[in-house]
Amino acid sequence: MSFKKADLFPCNPATTRGESTRISSSKDKIAYTNGRTVIIRDLKAPSAVVSYAGHVQNATVAKISPTGYYCASGDASGTVKIWDLVGEDQTLKGEYKVVAGRIKDLDWDGESKRIIAVGEGRDKFGHAFMFDTGSSTGSIIGHSKTVNAVSIRHQRPYRAVTAGDDCTIVFHQGAPYKYEKTIKTHSKFIQDVRYAPSGDHFASVGMDMKIFLYDGKEGETVAEITDSPHTGSIMALSWSPDSTAFVTSSADRTVKLWDVETRKAVTTWNLGKAVEQQQVGNAWTEGGDIVSLSLSGDLNVFDKRAGDKPSRVLYGPSKAVTALTPTSSSGTFIAGLADGRVLSFDTDYKYAEGAGHKNLVSGATTLPDGKVATIGYDDLVREIDGVSFTQASCPTTSQPKSIAAAADSTLFVVEIGVVEAIRSNQKVHELKPKYTPSVVAAHGTTVAIGSDEQKVYLYEWDGKSLTETAVLEGNRGALSALAFSPDGSQLAAGDSSGKIALFDAKAKKFITSRWSFHSGRILSLAWTPDGKHCASGSLDTHVYVYSVAKPGNAIAIKNAHAGSVSSVFWVNDGKLASVGADGCFRTWEITFFA
Repeated sequence: MSFKKADLFPCNPATTRGESTRISSSKDKIAYTNGRTVIIRDLKAPSAVVSYAGHVQNATVAKISPTGYYCASGDASGTVKIWDLVGEDQTLKGEYKVVAGRIKDLDWDGESKRIIAVGEGRDKFGHAFMFDTGSSTGSIIGHSKTVNAVSIRHQRPYRAVTAGDDCTIVFHQGAPYKYEKTIKTHSKFIQDVRYAPSGDHFASVGMDMKIFLYDGKEGETVAEITDSPHTGSIMALSWSPDSTAFVTSSADRTVKLWDVETRKAVTTWNLGKAVEQQQVGNAWTEGGDIVSLSLSGDLNVFDKRAGDKPSRVLYGPSKAVTALTPTSSSGTFIAGLADGRVLSFDTDYKYAEGAGHKNLVSGATTLPDGKVATIGYDDLVREIDGVSFTQASCPTTSQPKSIAAAADSTLFVVEIGVVEAIRSNQKVHELKPKYTPSVVAAHGTTVAIGSDEQKVYLYEWDGKSLTETAVLEGNRGALSALAFSPDGSQLAAGDSSGKIALFDAKAKKFITSRWSFHSGRILSLAWTPDGKHCASGSLDTHVYVYSVAKPGNAIAIKNAHAGSVSSVFWVNDGKLASVGADGCFRTWEITFFA
């Protein structure tokens, strides 16, 4: 058996309220971070996505070199990694400890040789170095607090500007880079400073809602732009490829396009009134796409020539995917996120409409009629019909942990110390077992409940109550995942030790425990439609595919998702899908051998 990578549908950027989120562009590509993952996606070719998960700490910023051959990404530990964009392996070129705290921004010079990285620190807040050797190429000084942004002039004579929480901009000459002067134009934290591609000007924006324009060579203040000002903190700034205009994104939920010559706002896009529509980052691609990031994680793409709204919005998970269930259509699914939002996926992501969950979505299952039921830490069971939540919901007795549906559309919800049966948003039965229930699975009228005591209890459901029929033993840890084969003849049981026990559900007996390749808690199990193979996803970030006929053989998909693999399911017999804590949805082409 073997595998190869297929499609990757990326997560959206992770955001924090009150902080600027860095998005960068190179040609038609944008680069951003989410958790430990760096994403590079092509806006003209959606299938061309690159992901990199080499950081130990959360990544904070990523920039592609002007040559397009390398990407530099910084993380929360103050480390910058330079990695190769040519080929599929993303080979690490260099790794350098730059500052003592979080990297807030970095930039390449015009020759793709030097990098300046800035952020939080103790004795220094920035560092200039050669990308291939890490050797110093100047001194970034002049700040007394965290530096939020850096930009390098790409033309000779080289210049660099940095801006930070001390409300100052420091102008550097280079290379090697050295302190030239301090510019004091802003009265509050400066969130962004950017050089125009031509190098003639640079501009700065900040939490004082002001925009300033400067001379690119000498650093002299040219003007304060006061026409049609923002009414909230300005979080990001990006220049047009021809350097005649720039765009700003603000916490007042607007994106403004400014003409440099007239110094006036040409266009204002208003994103709405919700807090989630605060704009916290932006980028302007060479292809002309203006991308602004909402606090919700949505990427709004604007066309400067037309419209008062985004020409399109790129939706996707910006938090970990914590629950997933495939729907009746091949390749489509419903995904629940750690922030309570629910997304539906067909060929692209969409939000499930209506009143959803207010907290982490802990489980999801598909009903026989095609509807989807979800549970959340808001102690509610909700149903989704198509792409919309139904108005009705059912409260649970305690926090729900797992959910499964029987053939008569009864939902079985495992909660803390209790299992409830719910049908048509009404509780029809309650089981208070002597063991500690942890996970549930159902097939037809058979219900399997896993326990923290390392046992699986089988029940028969008659439409009114559960009757215990067997106790299955063979696991070595608390049960964390259960899955019946499509015909209901086999039951796979994964536990907290990373081991999987296979049972004969009809004969109610143990078959094998040789599916023991994981080193962390099993979070998901999924059978192929023919019931000959089973896939598992685990907290150890790996995915394995097992054979029933040859239990000692397995396909190992190592490091499938940064953080953990929260769910797996089969699109068809040869195509496996997985999602994880990185918010990415991946598919894998699996080749089975006879």
